[in-house]
Amino acid sequence: MIFVPLPFVVTLLLVILLVRMVRYGDGLSPEKRPFLILAALYALQSVLIGLRWGYDVIALVPGQAVLAALIAAFAWIGFSNLARETPVSWLRLSPHLLPALLVTVLMAFWREPVGLVITITFAFYGIALFWLARHGPDGLVSSRLDGALLSYRSLLITGFALLASAVADVVISLDFYRTGGAHAGAVVAIGNVISLLALGTAAAVASSSQSAEPAPTPQPPTLVATSVPTEEDGAIARALDHLMQSRQLYRDAELNLGRIARRMNLPARRVSIAVNRVHGASVSQYVNDFRIRAACEMLATTDEPVTRLMFDCGFISKSNFNREFLRVTGISPSEYRRRNKGNVAVLQPSSEPMLFMSP
Repeated sequence: MIFVPLPFVVTLLLVILLVRMVRYGDGLSPEKRPFLILAALYALQSVLIGLRWGYDVIALVPGQAVLAALIAAFAWIGFSNLARETPVSWLRLSPHLLPALLVTVLMAFWREPVGLVITITFAFYGIALFWLARHGPDGLVSSRLDGALLSYRSLLITGFALLASAVADVVISLDFYRTGGAHAGAVVAIGNVISLLALGTAAAVASSSQSAEPAPTPQPPTLVATSVPTEEDGAIARALDHLMQSRQLYRDAELNLGRIARRMNLPARRVSIAVNRVHGASVSQYVNDFRIRAACEMLATTDEPVTRLMFDCGFISKSNFNREFLRVTGISPSEYRRRNKGNVAVLQPSSEPMLFMSP
């Protein structure tokens, strides 16, 4: 009977994710390409893990080490692009390839410190990703608002996985010190299978949530948010309300925070702070409130299929639509239509739960 290591099954799942990303164009544009490369690195690493621990091919160890450093770097590159309105040029990203280059040199001439270098690389980029996440979903200004929350969760998963990998490396080192590596194989195989599958899914989700249109100009430095709205916050919020209502920007499925900020000629972070202070919500929640209101009006006054009106209101993902609809109304779209058929419900964005179905 042919032995098929579990990492090869993970590789198959990662390849399916890759095909999906290419098929739907999620990784072909320059700003999304790091996620496509990242998913490919995950798949290749899974193959090497399967060969190394399934068939004891020790010669692949150097490749595993170099790929590990590349994975950490490209995870940072991909998510940091989501936090910028314009993707950074590949030349400016070249310093992030230095850890992989250092590991390559060490594997050729002095292998002893390689484990430490990889551990430090994982820890550094894991902490960097959590630092990137400090502004919440609104910090990912290039992510589509329809998928900003999922992108943010993917960012947290990736940061946690990198830090967990650093801890696992320490555990493996202690195991080699105490038992000569009796448990190292199991720790590496199981840990990498779980983390690679989670990371591959996170990369696919983040890529599919990224808006396809980069901004032409960078924004000024970010501001520090407080909980008390100022007069300027109120003015920005009123201008944004008018823009949403008069232009119906929320119907744009590719809408992101950067695009809104450009329409208002303001820094993205400034718009985010105003919405947070005035409405007590993230920008994605604020925009989705408009989308759900439009969906409710269509559910009550038309016989359009739910999927069609979902697209008309600016959603792309049915799961996102259903989740946001439940958050805002407390019921499902079909139940809302049953209760409110023939009535026009008016919903204004607010920091309070928006329960507006008929009794």
